[in-house]
Formats: sequence, C-alpha cells, structure tokens
Amino acid sequence: MLVRFNVKNFLSFNARDNDKSEEFSMIAGKVRSKREHIYDDGKNKLLKFAAVYGANAAGKSNLVKAIEFMRHTVVHGLPDGHTNQYCKASSSNKDKASYFEMEILLNAKYYSYGYEVVLSQSRFVSEWLVELNADNTEKILFERNIQDGTYHLGAALRQKGLVDILNIYAEDICDDSSVLFLSIMNQNKKNLYQKYEKACILQDVFYWIKNQLDVNFPNQPISDYSYLARTNNVDEVCRIISAFGTGITDFRVVDVPVEKVLGELSQKLRQHIISDIEKKQAEVRNDKDNAEIALVMRSSKDFFIITIDQSDTINCQTIEFSHGSSDALFQLSEESDGTVRILDLLEILLAGENKIYVIDELDRCLHPSLSYKFVETYLQIAKEKNIQLIVTTHESRLMDFDLLRRDEIWFVDKRANGESDIYSLEEYNARFDQKIDKAYLEGRYGGVPIFSTVFPIKGD
Repeated sequence: MLVRFNVKNFLSFNARDNDKSEEFSMIAGKVRSKREHIYDDGKNKLLKFAAVYGANAAGKSNLVKAIEFMRHTVVHGLPDGHTNQYCKASSSNKDKASYFEMEILLNAKYYSYGYEVVLSQSRFVSEWLVELNADNTEKILFERNIQDGTYHLGAALRQKGLVDILNIYAEDICDDSSVLFLSIMNQNKKNLYQKYEKACILQDVFYWIKNQLDVNFPNQPISDYSYLARTNNVDEVCRIISAFGTGITDFRVVDVPVEKVLGELSQKLRQHIISDIEKKQAEVRNDKDNAEIALVMRSSKDFFIITIDQSDTINCQTIEFSHGSSDALFQLSEESDGTVRILDLLEILLAGENKIYVIDELDRCLHPSLSYKFVETYLQIAKEKNIQLIVTTHESRLMDFDLLRRDEIWFVDKRANGESDIYSLEEYNARFDQKIDKAYLEGRYGGVPIFSTVFPIKGD
C-alpha cells in the first residue's frame, strides 16, 4: 500500500519552506469516524481512498503525472520530454535536482524508495532504498551518491556471496548517472533472486512499483477488460454493472474473424499488431509451460483478445452486451461514453489485494450521482480488501461527511507565481456538521477558480 509520495521541482511543484518537498499522504488523521475506511496494522493507519480537488490548471493532474513519472522512470527509464519538466516558477530550477520518493507498505514492512535527478541534464544525482522500523529508526538497504561516485550496501544485503555480486553491479554503475540501481537489478536477474532470498526486496519493490501501482489519465482506457474475459462469476459482474444503471443485463465472449479486426485498422497499426502476433507466436513455441498466450487490443471504443496456441492457431474474441430481455447483442462501440467509463472503473471494484489505482478525473463522462454511487460502492468493497484508490475530481458532491472522512479530502492550489501546494482538509479541522461542498465552492479551502471580467459589458 502507498503511505506517502513526495515530489519537488517537477512541473508546478517547487520546494516548500526550508527546501522541503511537497507531500501527499495516505496516513489517516485524527478522525474517529468511519474506521472501516482505513487499514490498521498496529503500526500505521492508512487510508484506502483519497479525493484531490482543485481548480483547472491548479496542479491536480501534475500530482498524477509526478507519480507516473516516478513509476515510468523506474520501470522504463526517463520518459520522452523529461528535460523540460522541471518547475519553471524559478529559472534556477533548471540546474537543480528534482526529488521523487515513495513510502510503501510491502510484505508487512515499510520501505522508502526514492531518487534525485537533474531533469534538464538527464542526470541522476542520488538513489536510496531504506527499511523504516516501528521505532522510527531506518535500516539502509542501499544508497548511491552518484555525484561523488559512492554507494553503500546495508547489512541486510550483506549475505555471504550476495554482497560480492551486488558490489559488482553497483561498481559497474557507480559513476553512471543515466541509470537507476533498482532498474538495473531487475534486468535479467531471475537466477539471482532464486539463489539469494535476501536480495528479493530489490525485486519486490520494483514489481510493486511496476504492477501494483496503476496510474490512469483521461485520454487512455483504464482497463483491458480482462476481468470480463476471464471471470468465473458472470452473474456477480452483471449484478454490479446493472447496479450503476447502465441497462446492461448480460455479456458474452464472442468469436470474431481476426482478418476482419485487422482489416479495419490503418496499415501502420496493422503491421505493428501483426509484428506483435509474430513475437507472441515465437514465445508460445519456445515456452512449453504456456499452452497459449493472449494479446489484448483495447481502444476507447473497441476491445479484442487474440490468443495463439502451440499449434500456431490464432483466435480472436470480443465482448458484447445485452440489455433487458432482448436477445440482441451490442458491441462496446455502441455503448454510451458513460457506460464505457463505468465498465472501465469496474476493474477497480474487482481488483485483488494490495492494488493501488490513481485515476485522473474520476468523474469524466459520469453523472454526479453516478460518481457518488461509484465511490460509495468502492468504500463498501474496500472494507474487506487492502486496496487504495486515489482520484482527482471536480465533483463537489463527494465532499459529504456521510460518505468520506475529513482526511480523505485533499486540495491542490496554485500560488500567484505558478507553484502548486498540496494540503488536506484535515488541516482545517472542519466540523462534521458543516456543508463542506458549499464551503469549498465559496473558496474557503482554496482550490477553486478565481474569475476576472472577460470583457467589459456596457449598458445602453
């Protein structure tokens, strides 16, 4: 689970006073109500939901972008366009390091992983992984000072034989400011982790960032609909879909000629997919443990699953929906934008343990009552699961103390100089009988647009 995320000198986030980073936290506050909304392991109380509010261009999406930037950099390396993503509120930031850090709960222990990077120069400055103990002490697993060309491996990784291997990898990249140690340690290192159990923390943290943290933006589908294609409980999924007023009463997986699917695509995209299919075919032939391999194709209005088996047979399927008692089946492209949005969001309700979803603009294409219903349903399901959902939204109806705790409501506000601040409603100690949505829209907590006259209106 996510405990904290800190960022500095990235997009609209600059340094706070005393050069501190901006912090977003899932640590529960002093609120005593709705205890079922939190995860409590006796060490920390963590929220399972957070809604982030703010005016357009205040920096809500930049918080999501910062989380995704850190994830992408660990998994794939620095993304395209990174050299221009430092905070431009001060010209001196161009040559300053940007700071990214996540504190996470993993395998019943708390860890802090982070790095500093001078974005304009594509140069990492430092990197660290620390285990956080209950007595507020820290156990260093590894740390790098890339500027000084030094590194340190903690006692936990000094297992006989292991330390020599890790030293070789660390020394190889000691002065290399273009790569992260955590990334290098998860490239073709399967045998290492099979042999040395203590080293597995390097693998576990990497895969937590890669697989457990799911970041989504408005211009991309949230789900690949694998939960529909592979569910063993169609009735339960249909019940949830129907509860959101979509009119859908059933769905079926149906066969589609692969030639028909590819024939409707552009030549460039068709060649790209054919290339992927050929790669998958090679994987199936070389992997005797896999009877078949699936390739999922998903756009905003289409969904297909292509499977390849050991005999090179290619099958293509899609999902179609029925409404009411009619036998007619409807394709995804025939459903409304709101229905497609709900079908995407359903993956969150059906997610397994320890998944963390970050959704930018939760309420996109949704009726206000539907946004409320979705969050209400999520919180009911989250009582029985260790999952987290972090959303940005403009939907003020969610600011309801019958629905949310005070510490589940966050704001991003932009200063006059263009810098963004992150803060929680918990800082305001709002009364539980207060109309929070009304107070927010009146500007009491910041994070709302301030309008000036667009053009003078003259009277007769």
